[in-house]
Parts: sequence; C-alpha cells; structure tokens
Amino acid sequence: MSSSSSLTSPTILNPFPPKFSKIYSIPALPTSLSSPCNRRGRSFPRAAASTDFNFSLHDALESSGIDTSHAREARKGFVSQIKELSNIERETSISINRGVDLGKTALYIAAEDDSLISHSSVPLPVDAFLERLDDLSMGYCSHYNSSCRSSRENFLESIEKYLYVRKGFRRSMAKNQAEPRALYLHSVLTHRSGSALMLSLIHCEILKMFRMWGLLDFDVEIFFPRDHDGLPRAYDKQKSKESDQPHIMTVQMLLEEILSNLKVAFWPFQHDRADSLFLRAADAANCVDSFNGSQESAYQLASAKAAQHRLERGVWTSVRFGDMRRALSACERLILLKNNPKEMRDYSILLYHCGLYDQSLKYLKLYQEAKSSSSQRQSTNSISILEEEAVQKLLVRLNLITTEEGWSQPFYVRNFLGNNSEPW
Repeated sequence: MSSSSSLTSPTILNPFPPKFSKIYSIPALPTSLSSPCNRRGRSFPRAAASTDFNFSLHDALESSGIDTSHAREARKGFVSQIKELSNIERETSISINRGVDLGKTALYIAAEDDSLISHSSVPLPVDAFLERLDDLSMGYCSHYNSSCRSSRENFLESIEKYLYVRKGFRRSMAKNQAEPRALYLHSVLTHRSGSALMLSLIHCEILKMFRMWGLLDFDVEIFFPRDHDGLPRAYDKQKSKESDQPHIMTVQMLLEEILSNLKVAFWPFQHDRADSLFLRAADAANCVDSFNGSQESAYQLASAKAAQHRLERGVWTSVRFGDMRRALSACERLILLKNNPKEMRDYSILLYHCGLYDQSLKYLKLYQEAKSSSSQRQSTNSISILEEEAVQKLLVRLNLITTEEGWSQPFYVRNFLGNNSEPW
C-alpha cells in the first residue's frame, strides 16, 4: 500500500498539465485516507436490522446443530445496506450511486454463503477484501502517465488498461457451479476472473474512490455488456447516446442480477433445462401435469435421481443437484429487495422440498396476496399458465398437509440442509 507521503506527492496527484486543470480538479488527498481503516466503514453493524420477514434457513440449520452466527451477522450487514434505499436510489445508476456501498454489500453476500457451506469458525474477512478493493484504486495513482493528460476519454481509457491489462482482470463465462468463484466478489478480487456484474461493480467502485479523492469531477457512466464476452467500460456521460440506455446498470438491477445468478447457479433441480426455476421444482414435486420442457436421456435422469438419493442419505454431492442452502439464501435476499413477488413463490417451493410445510404455505399465500394487489398486468403465456396451475396444486397440497393431525417432518430435512460441509 502506498504511504501517505507518496499519495500526496505532486507527481501522483497532479498528473495533468495546467491547461487541463479546469477539467480535472485534483486537490491533495486527505491524510486520513492513508490509513486503510479510515478509507470506508469496515465492521458488521452491531444492531440487528429489523425486517418484515421471518425466514427459515438459519433457524433450520441451527436446529440441525449448525452454528449460523457468522451467517446471521453477514445477513445483518446486507440488510443494513439495502434497508434505507428509496425508490429513486434503487433506480440510480451504479456509477453515481450514493445510497448503498455496493462493494460491502456484495462481500456480505459472499460472507453469508461462505459461512453456510464451510461451517468455518472464522468468518470471511470482509474488511480485508474491502481494503483490497480500495488498494486497486490507490494503486492506479502510482501508474499515471502522459496518456492520461490529454482528454477525459484518455483518462477513462487509462483506467481500463490499468484494470484489464496491468491488473489482469478478465471476464469469466461461467454462470453455474462449475466456477462459482466468478459470482462472488472476494473470489474475483483473488483470482481476477469474474462475471460482467462483478467487473462492473469493481469498475464503479474505483470511479467512486476517484470521485471522493477529487481525481474525477465529471459525470461518468458504466457501459454494461449484454453479450457473452464484452467488458464493462466507463464513458463520458455527456457523450451518451439513446442506444446506451439498455446498458446502464442501476443499483436495484445490479443487486437483483447478482442474487439471481447465484439462485440459478445453485438451484437444487439442475437436471431440467426449463427456463422457469419454479417449474423445475414443481415438476420434481409432481405439481405439473404436462410440461413440454427439454427431453433428457435416461442416463441424465438416472444421474439426477442417484444424486438426490445420495443427498437424502446425507451424502453431499453437487452432481446435477445444486445447493439448497445457497439457493434458499439467494431467495431470502431477493425477497428483502422487495421487487418481484415471484421470489416468494420460488422460496415457497424450496421450503416445501425441505419439508418446512408451514413456512412454505405462509410464503405461497404472501405471493398470492402480493400478486392480487399488484397493478401489473399478469402474463398469459404458456409458461405463466403452467406456473399458476402448479401454484394452485401446491397450495391445495400444503393446506391438506398442514391441517392433517399428526403429520411429521420428513427425515430428509436435516440432510438437505445440515450435512453438507463441502467447501467451495
């Protein structure tokens, strides 16, 4: 890390000649920034953040004898970041966001999932990874050169070269369990390979630090690539075009897509290629009469059933069977974002498969209430019709189960959640 004296030297803080000083105003950095502990807030919040939901994952793990204290603390950190977001702030571009510390929020997500699957007595060091994220910004200061001095475009291009060439960050194509580290910020900072979402987050965090230090005093936007191999890039907002609008990532969109990617990657029903995650789970619960999804070979179906059988016996396997814990945690955090009521429906079907019938019924009813009160027009395509038919069948089944006297929790509840200790 650079020392305080190096950070305040004229060669670093005044890389632009006087004729460009009107465009780039670069005051000396505050000396407090030289201390990593003062660069941004570091610790988990001490007080629990209240929510309107009573989720099941942590309690179910605790009942299986698994300590979830680190996971609960990470969840508190996540809630503390999103609970004050206004509707306007949710629709704010990540490049000018002030309402939430996106880097810290992404690390809280990683910290919770790490605790859920590793059962480590030591939590993920969020503060250390925040310092590593800050060090990326501070490291750029020592690499200024003449190419930065001519225009705004060259300044932004030099940041891209620093991030993607000098530091070697690259985009990973993985969106599944084969490479889950591409979906978590701490792993991307370590391995320098990640999803477009994570690279966008890192890019905007660097720009945020430059703005705090006075190195950046004009409006910048992040171009989020919608193809399979493009890299996020910063550009002068004054030169934006109407065609750039679909490539602007808002705070709400970023958080939702991060969690949705995790939900898809670890959804416990990987053997069905249907686009609807809910229909995959509903089909496994025999709540779908006919479903024209992709046909699979007998070998693939047998592999999926064998994986499920091993899981029910308490033998963890990730072969075509996802990860119930991380899928549940992604659903719970998506519900906390309070945007799409279908997240409660998807959460309900997972709880059903865990044998948590009362909780499953609760969230299925919450979904129906939210859907009926929504002003949005309901979709009438074939997939939506199948989904709603499955919802009704699941609702009838849950009502019968919960009213039946003497029903007992299935033996596989513990195996689904409590006996899977394979680290990732």
